[in-house]
Amino acid sequence: MKNLAILGSTGSIGQSTLSIVEQFPDRYSVAALAAGHNIDEAFAQAVRWHPRLVSMATEELAGELSARLRKAGVTGIEVAYGTEGTVACATLPEADFVVSAIVGVAGLEATHAAILSGKPIGLANKECMVAAGEILTAAARERNVPILPIDSEHNAVHQCLRVGAHSEVKTIWLTASGGPFRKLPLDQFASITPEQALKHPTWVMGRRITIDSATMLNKGLEIIEACRLFDVTPCQVRVTVHPQSTVHSLVEYVDGSILAQISVTDMRLPILYALAYPERPASTLTFDMAALSHLEFEQPDFERFPCLRLAFEAAEKGGAHCIALNAADEVAVEAFLERRIPFTGIPRTIEKVLASTTEAHPATIAGVLAADREARQTARALLA
Repeated sequence: MKNLAILGSTGSIGQSTLSIVEQFPDRYSVAALAAGHNIDEAFAQAVRWHPRLVSMATEELAGELSARLRKAGVTGIEVAYGTEGTVACATLPEADFVVSAIVGVAGLEATHAAILSGKPIGLANKECMVAAGEILTAAARERNVPILPIDSEHNAVHQCLRVGAHSEVKTIWLTASGGPFRKLPLDQFASITPEQALKHPTWVMGRRITIDSATMLNKGLEIIEACRLFDVTPCQVRVTVHPQSTVHSLVEYVDGSILAQISVTDMRLPILYALAYPERPASTLTFDMAALSHLEFEQPDFERFPCLRLAFEAAEKGGAHCIALNAADEVAVEAFLERRIPFTGIPRTIEKVLASTTEAHPATIAGVLAADREARQTARALLA
């Protein structure tokens, strides 16, 4: 039995993880849940799974959850809050495996703490790896802690890499759907609405990641994440636009062989892979081979998707530029969703923040968070 701590339990990855626990009750149980702001879902999860610990975003929400649990007659569940509460979930002694699925750098300290505690990580938070990948991977290597990617693209790469040596890898190919605007005329980009951008053609995801997929900044973050997770250089990572989202990623080896990972577009499969690794338990997530009858692959258009170009540039510089890329995007996406800037204002904001970012490589989590705050302040000042 593997006891899970799920950071971001009320989000899409968290809920999908709990569906895996429900499907495999003999393999997995819930030790801790970091639930954020969604009090109703947190209460339902606490009652259903009866974890040892639940953490909420604020003290007020923690108090409300405690009161609801008492009223419902549910006992034996400790309720915490804030960053300290999330760290407590990630380092709970009873937890054997930590699923890191909090969006943004909010989950960074807890993910780092879990690694320092020697707990294997199922990583669905690419922002942690973008902002502090060098620190996290170094700590994981020192403690022999596995970081197993849950993002479908990196999970696919992880599977493809199992058949060859690191020195034999030539190129990692990340696939991108191209989002909803792959064929939209460029002169219409300035008038794109949040409602249009939130309609992803393939995946059902959270709001920020859906907008990032529309700008392809999400793929840019994945380039940086791939460099950190798999110890490759930016020039070894390529992106191909694959609208069908059937091939999740490919690995090209030096002998010319290319291995692809193909599966249903369902996040439960990469979650199950990470939880069960190195095993492969039988599941109902089967793939319809008829979907292979038509596959398209295209070169990404940097003029249409300038965020992808900015991400490659940040990946080459590393350090503070990767931190600033993620921070500026988060601020800009929020402004776009609130209709304060146009869709085209997202890459413009990021580019301006990157232009003002100095070359630095923070060596501590505190340094990373300081650089993140500085980039956010710069972005907000630009937008103001």
